[in-house]
Amino acid sequence: MRRSDGQERRPDIELHIEELVLEGFAPHEREHIAAAVELELARLLAERGAPALLARGGEIARLDGGAFQTAPRAKADSTGEQIAQAVYGGFDTKCR
Repeated sequence: MRRSDGQERRPDIELHIEELVLEGFAPHEREHIAAAVELELARLLAERGAPALLARGGEIARLDGGAFQTAPRAKADSTGEQIAQAVYGGFDTKCR
């Protein structure tokens, strides 16, 4: 889509993650990790745009972001960023 000024318009995206399953993390870190995931996904979508799967619209019943490793005692922010990057990468995998 093009805007009136001729620039490409990015589609509006509403992303709802009903459940994020994380094993091996302390319960008190959940909210902080979730906030970091949200911030990083917003950054990725703003910088890289919507993956084709999201741009087409619709629902995704389940998305496997794969596995990743964190360093022992990793901060919740860096863990959340890794999770968001895995989820964002999972959209491309789902498209294939």
